[in-house]
Amino acid sequence: MSGIESNHGQFEKLAAEAETNEAPFVMFNLLNFKSDGGREAYLRYIAESAPHVQGVGAEVIYFGKANELLNGTEKWDVVMLVKYPSRKAFLQMANNPDYLKVHEHRAHALEKAVLYATDPATYKEIIIE
Repeated sequence: MSGIESNHGQFEKLAAEAETNEAPFVMFNLLNFKSDGGREAYLRYIAESAPHVQGVGAEVIYFGKANELLNGTEKWDVVMLVKYPSRKAFLQMANNPDYLKVHEHRAHALEKAVLYATDPATYKEIIIE
């Protein structure tokens, strides 16, 4: 599996969850750009994907440069949080043929990426699980 290849089993789980879970969620992104033109390609992706993101009611709620790595060993360039109104909305965007054309810029931009679909939880819920 490459650094930006999708985890198909997890996509299937997200799709199954979309059938019953209509709650908003936040997509947590860790991004590492290719050294040759990655930043420029990602800027193009951001500009061209914005109408698709907004079109399903999603919004970027945080975009930041990763600086001091205080724990761990993997260096990242960017941390981004995108709030979606539901998993169904995310899948609607992700499966849109026009978005998929734009998504190619992302593939050309990134050396590696991590995406986590996250749901709100209290620390007690996480620790008790």
